[in-house]
Order: sequence, then C-alpha cells, then structure tokens
Amino acid sequence: MNRKYSPEHIEWIKANIQGCRFKELTDMFNKQFGMNLRVSAMISLSDRHSLHNGIDSRLNTGYEPTQFKKGHVPANKGRKGVGGWEPTQFKKGHVPVNYRSVGSERVNVDGYVEIKVADPKTWAMKHAFVWEEHNGPIPKGYAVIFGDGDRRNFDIDNLILVSKKQLVTLNKNHLIQKDADLTRTAIIITDICHKVSERKKRK
Repeated sequence: MNRKYSPEHIEWIKANIQGCRFKELTDMFNKQFGMNLRVSAMISLSDRHSLHNGIDSRLNTGYEPTQFKKGHVPANKGRKGVGGWEPTQFKKGHVPVNYRSVGSERVNVDGYVEIKVADPKTWAMKHAFVWEEHNGPIPKGYAVIFGDGDRRNFDIDNLILVSKKQLVTLNKNHLIQKDADLTRTAIIITDICHKVSERKKRK
C-alpha cells in the first residue's frame, strides 16, 4: 500500500528519531497521526530521508534473497582446512587492526558523539551516557538534549532530560536556545501550552 507523507510527518520523525528505537518511534507516530504504519515502513521512510536514530541497525531487504535459510548446510561442512586458508586465520588473542578500546569515541552520521562502553562492539550516545552516570537510566519515552544546542558540550548542567512530547514542541517551534537556562525556560513554557491545550479539549 502506497502512502503519501506530508512535510509534517517528516518533520515529526526528524524531531523524534534520535535515540529512539524504531518500534517505539513507529508506535508514537501512529498515535500522533492516527495511522497504522508498520515498523518496516518507518525504517524505509527514514532511510529515504537519510534519517537515523543512531542505535538501531537498519533493514536492507535487498539482501534477503542471499541469506542462508533455516536448515541450510554449508558446502564445506566437515572439511576442515579446505583451500589452504589456515595460515591467515586469526589466532587466539589476536587484536584486529581496527579495534577500538572501551572509552574510545567516534562521531556518527548524524553528528552525535558516541562512546564505546563495552567489548566487542557496544557503543552509546555520549550525552546520554554522561547523563545516566549522574542520574541513572533514562526513563522510557524521554530523551536527553543539549541545553545550548552544542553537541560537543557534555557538561552535566547542559544536558537536560525532556519527554518526547516536550521535544516535539521544542523542535517544532525552534525553542532550544544557545543558553541552557533559556532552554529550560522554554520547556516550562511548552508545559504550560500543553496544559492550556488539554483544558481546552476538555471543555
């Protein structure tokens, strides 16, 4: 089924995708717009617009036909050492040339710094990692933002926990300032706007 997505749909995904699992993102999207989008469709839509959450591996259905099916038996099963490849095999204790130690940092495709937290390949968003070191796990449905908008400022006073609902409003109205205190004030304003909107709906 082909769907047409409005600019509002794409902007909403841009505002909410970072650090959000595709399953959770899809559920939020469907609730927000009254749709019944599948997770695979959300991944495909995000890919088409070069949007990444920084934590999930994206699906690539183009490779499915070549994947080994359940019960597949490799052609070289039971033929140890066939092809003379033994001398090139990694020995026990071998460290790959591209190995990155725990604590190493890198910048992902969205410009966020990631930090390696465990071997062999466990990485986390650095700003979320720093916030959790001081405050504990990030609650479900929440995200950590940079108060001054600077993705390289990991000072704990610059890292602010917001709900996904607050984040949507902040991004939609460009309320994240270059000063963390002003951004905190903007969050208070968004909360007031949400309350007023809820009361109007009740009436």
